[in-house]
Amino acid sequence: MKQDKVMTLRDAIREYVKDGSHISIGGFTINRNPMAAVHEIIRQKIRNLYLFAHSNGQGADELIGGGCVSRLDIAYGGSGKYAATCIRFRKAAQEGTIQVEDYSNFQMTLRFMAGAMGVPFLPTRSSLGTDIVNIWGFPEETRAQDPKMPNKKMVVMDNPFDGWMDTAKVVLVPAIQTDVTILHVQKADRQGTARIQGLTFADVEQGKSAKHLILTCEELVDTLELRRNPDMNNIPFIHVDAVVPVLHGAYPTACYGYYDTDSTCMWNYAKYAKDDLMYEEYLQKFIHGVKDHVEFIALNGGQAQMDKIRANPERGYAVNLARG
Repeated sequence: MKQDKVMTLRDAIREYVKDGSHISIGGFTINRNPMAAVHEIIRQKIRNLYLFAHSNGQGADELIGGGCVSRLDIAYGGSGKYAATCIRFRKAAQEGTIQVEDYSNFQMTLRFMAGAMGVPFLPTRSSLGTDIVNIWGFPEETRAQDPKMPNKKMVVMDNPFDGWMDTAKVVLVPAIQTDVTILHVQKADRQGTARIQGLTFADVEQGKSAKHLILTCEELVDTLELRRNPDMNNIPFIHVDAVVPVLHGAYPTACYGYYDTDSTCMWNYAKYAKDDLMYEEYLQKFIHGVKDHVEFIALNGGQAQMDKIRANPERGYAVNLARG
């Protein structure tokens, strides 16, 4: 086990994210998406990704808009008031340029949890009585061609415990074990022990279910700092392959305790995303036209803008921020 897993973002993406990889990214809608990593994947022109997302927003939308994703399992894709349904995601789904399979929020969490546990499926009652059970995004023929895909979307079966808990039917959802998962965390040490502050969403399960795990972090800290309150650490180093310090690495989404969502940047993105030609301009200017996340932030107002959205240390989010 390597004691020092610190890498550059460019090298980490090049090492672990390949054309055709099964990949997941952390965060929830407009919170703690690993945006610096997302932009680097687009910049490296990685293609044909199979993306697994719990309820992701900006990160998933930009990966899809950047032409990186061909298949998607997701519960919800939206960026709050900026896009109730992610704009490039919706367009790609409607036009059939990506294949999409939908699950409930709880089912996606269970699927990641099953992968983390090393079991092939977990049972639930979620989605009984809905078309989530009946409508599949991938036919059995497609599944048969990819040995990493389960042969069924889900299975509805009789409760094997004969009515125990008054449940007649249960739904079995298949485990997810990605080739690589990328999470953005607040703090990590060089070996990979990491601390997510605030809501963790499904990130811990996603991280533990991956064959390889890349962490981008706001702060690279000494191991002794994390050992002072070990109960607050939620990603064990044994799961981590790469640690990448990236200040403001979730921007323009929020990172609890550090900065809020940048409304100006998000509305600007929505404007570009609604038009195909303008979106190509966005990709060329804001992603391919910059070398890294520092330059991306500079194009969006730089340090002056980061000062505006800096989180209040007691509340974890920016106060008195214009959110219109």
